[in-house]
Amino acid sequence: MRIAVAKEIEVCERRVALVPDIVARLIKQGLEIWVEAGAGERAFFNDAAYEAAGATIIADTNRLWSEADILLKVSPPREREDGRSEIDLLKEGSVLISFLNPLANPVIAQKLAARKVTALSMEMIPRTTRAQSMDALSSQASIAGYKAVLIAAAALPKYFPMLTTAAGTIAPAKIFIMGAGVAGLQAIATARRLGAVVEAFDIRPAVKEEVQSLGAKFVEIKLDEETTAAGGYAKEISEASKKRTQEVVTEHIKNADVVITTAQVPGKKAPLLVTEDMVKQMKPGSVIVDIAAEQGGNCACTDPGRDIVAHGVTIIGPINLPSSLPVHASQLYAKNLTSLMQLLMKDKNVEINFADDIIDAACITHAGEIRSTRIKEALQTVTSAVS
Repeated sequence: MRIAVAKEIEVCERRVALVPDIVARLIKQGLEIWVEAGAGERAFFNDAAYEAAGATIIADTNRLWSEADILLKVSPPREREDGRSEIDLLKEGSVLISFLNPLANPVIAQKLAARKVTALSMEMIPRTTRAQSMDALSSQASIAGYKAVLIAAAALPKYFPMLTTAAGTIAPAKIFIMGAGVAGLQAIATARRLGAVVEAFDIRPAVKEEVQSLGAKFVEIKLDEETTAAGGYAKEISEASKKRTQEVVTEHIKNADVVITTAQVPGKKAPLLVTEDMVKQMKPGSVIVDIAAEQGGNCACTDPGRDIVAHGVTIIGPINLPSSLPVHASQLYAKNLTSLMQLLMKDKNVEINFADDIIDAACITHAGEIRSTRIKEALQTVTSAVS
């Protein structure tokens, strides 16, 4: 069984799918590991470290992709500089495991099915206790929440903690975090460690205790509808509920020194949480860090990938925050992949068991077919829009 680690070609992607420590463990299990030359360089894992772990370094990209039984990546397959698609390099019947974003980009599932590749999307891992060790969305979101607070602290023209000095007492910064999923909770914990006063809001009332356990105040809004979707994710709410929510959070945004937004809905545009009118009411020098920038942003003024100043407020729309901490992001992601592969393999061979709820949810294509109904519906929507 040959497992290959591809080098990421996306400019902003610094992570790598496997790290040397994990490679060494897999080789002890009798697996053959190929690593594309330079695959770990941007994550500070050089080829020599992989060779020392027992991996074979492959300089020929075409060979690595076409001869792999299981190919591991971080970002979805893309077009190469020579105009060829990475998907076209995969051999029929091989297994691809990666972030694939199939709900937002269902065409990728169509192409993988046409290539007769068995594809497992890391975004589709279910939010269950048994799947926690494979939940790459959570492991990477935690990094994003941590880094968002550091970015905010660097941009804010104030201290985060309260300081008592000979020149007087400095009040702590007020941080308002919108969304208390994995990223939001890590942001709360990090902001509290830095000494800030933290408030947090989420449409899911069930997260109240988690927010309070981290030392933050929970801003509660009672809505007359279900706000939690399957798997524990926040559910898209009605326009009436959105309006009610905006009315309540406006006052908290106005009084905050920093607002960090983290709300995302899988496969859909990020919900608008901070309107331009809210931005206008914020204090000059305040900062917004919009973690959802890649999905369009939670703030009306967000420009994905750029830092801008609007109405005296610095608005930061970072792209791919986990990649900015590539060492630990890669380590965590590699453990997520390894846990999933342990489920897939039996006696050093791939065994796709759809009776297993994790494999059933994560496997989006197999034997030339798209397996997910949600992806099929998304693909029909895209096809209808084009025609």
